[in-house]
Amino acid sequence: MYLKNLTALGFKSFADKTSLDFQPGMTAIVGPNGCGKSNVSDAVRWVLGEQSAKALRGSGMADVIFNGTDNRKALGMAGVSLTLGGIDTDQLKAAGVDLPYNEVTVTRPGFP
Repeated sequence: MYLKNLTALGFKSFADKTSLDFQPGMTAIVGPNGCGKSNVSDAVRWVLGEQSAKALRGSGMADVIFNGTDNRKALGMAGVSLTLGGIDTDQLKAAGVDLPYNEVTVTRPGFP
């Protein structure tokens, strides 16, 4: 199983819909300071259910919603979807889980 896709809209610095596709194997997220690398990992934690704003580097859960800039209005909601691919359904079935799909998408919307 691997992280196949991460799509964010209105989450922290991702004001516009941003979709990141990943391939099986090793992936590195690189870039200059302040470009949103940590926000990618925060988005993964948040969509998987993180409840602590402090763990997401914020003071309150409203901090995960794009807060606006001098040139952009703040958004009133955030959303993140994460798709896991390459799921071994035979291995799950052996563990007692009957999942007829080889990929699963988890989505979490957020409102202030």
